[in-house]
Amino acid sequence: MSPTEASAEPDGPGSPAGGDGVEDTLELRLPGEFVALFGHDRDSREPAPADREPASADREPASADREPASADREPPGATPGDASEGENPGHGPFPGEDLLDALPEWGAVATPIGSFQLVPVRIERDLPLISRWMNDPAVAAFWELAGPESVTEHHLGSQLAGDGRSVPCLGVLDGVPTGYFEIYRADLDPLARHYPARPHDTGIHLLIGGVADRGRGVGTALLRATADHVLARRPHCARVVAEPDLRNTPSVAAFLSAGFRFSAEVDLPGKRAALMVRDRALSKVL
Repeated sequence: MSPTEASAEPDGPGSPAGGDGVEDTLELRLPGEFVALFGHDRDSREPAPADREPASADREPASADREPASADREPPGATPGDASEGENPGHGPFPGEDLLDALPEWGAVATPIGSFQLVPVRIERDLPLISRWMNDPAVAAFWELAGPESVTEHHLGSQLAGDGRSVPCLGVLDGVPTGYFEIYRADLDPLARHYPARPHDTGIHLLIGGVADRGRGVGTALLRATADHVLARRPHCARVVAEPDLRNTPSVAAFLSAGFRFSAEVDLPGKRAALMVRDRALSKVL
């Protein structure tokens, strides 16, 4: 257990608040006339028991009988509107809401290896390049999108036709497309069924396209820049998360080197993943 996780451990039941054994409790008593007054006011406002709605603890979750979407095959946000276990009921998107804080306007950021920018995908311009990357055997082993361009086109189109909870992007380094990125609302994604999601959690999927750029720290540098960019541009986002396949050791190592911490192993449809978390509170330390 890391020091960060250890410090978050709550006190056990009955743990004293201090070292003197004195309970830190203050008992207050109200005069009898106040108690009677409050009781009369409450009785006048409470509905009759027959009119009350049953406790929500007895209700079946709205999505209890739904089959989770595949985290490997379905793009983020492919099931808009699903309210499911682990997600945040009441925090779904409103019509026309910008779910990723105007990502196309984020602009470029400086990194140790050059100027980096997330450029939203345009299918007519970017499909051949992204499809070629998806057919690289090292990429196809984990993305499972190898095949004709129509396979990649469907994956991209599902996101572009959605409500904006996931934005597919090219990662452009010094003007050259270097990788494919998906920036998505993890708290509105099927992933939220599998971990304790918080409102505005933002997820990252990525691949580094050029073989020559792999294993040289490029992925780590761009991951760190992307996480910093998300936290700078999304003021309500406290965490950036990712869920690489546990078998993808280079990817997990890149996330760790980019300041993410390993949080848990999670079973997703089609893979066992490492839940990686980058906390806003630790950004300055990292």
